[in-house]
Amino acid sequence: MNLTVAEEGKEYIIKQIETDDEELDAFLFSLGCYSGEPITVISHLKGGCVVSIKDGRYNIDNELAEAIIV
Repeated sequence: MNLTVAEEGKEYIIKQIETDDEELDAFLFSLGCYSGEPITVISHLKGGCVVSIKDGRYNIDNELAEAIIV
């Protein structure tokens, strides 16, 4: 399951990042988004969602949300 269909307010563990783009991989890693890390979907928006990773909140678009498998 990816983040676009994840339940709001529920904590998930990231299983993997599915992307062929190395820059996207590096960007997500810099946010603290990698396998084994907990992630929470705060809310779903029209073009993406707001997530909580570690102590930060980030607004990510649907492309990124689909790449994060929980």
